[in-house]
Amino acid sequence: MDARLSRMLHLLIHMGRMEGPLTSGDAATMLGTNPVVVRRTMAGLRDAGYVRSEKGHGGGWSLTRPLEGITMLDVHRALGENRIFALGPADPAPACLVEQAVNGSLEEALAEAEALLFRRLAEVTLADIAADFDRRMADLPASEIEARRGKGPHHA
Repeated sequence: MDARLSRMLHLLIHMGRMEGPLTSGDAATMLGTNPVVVRRTMAGLRDAGYVRSEKGHGGGWSLTRPLEGITMLDVHRALGENRIFALGPADPAPACLVEQAVNGSLEEALAEAEALLFRRLAEVTLADIAADFDRRMADLPASEIEARRGKGPHHA
């Protein structure tokens, strides 16, 4: 399972709430990965114009636009538009007419599902996800909020 989209959405929403840049090291700690992986993944977001990086003391990654200006589809595309579905034909060019019919039906269903998913990803901004987080936090008892804060900033 490719979790890059989920992980980058998580990271970008945190970045949208931060004062100042986020280092690759801090991002790696937050995501439980290596800073090199963070830099490589963030490069696509930088190339697409959603983040920038500054080197040196006080440097790191920053958003170039507000959370309202970035959709889930934007992030998906910036990450290289990885394959959505693992399903596919057994033989892309079969001689068997039954298998050709199966491939046609399967490809049509997958194309429809992918189009629906992309429409939905285009509708949801990172601000929408952040607002959902805010609603979830508001529903938690104060003791649970304090317990989460004790686990680090990425658990709040």
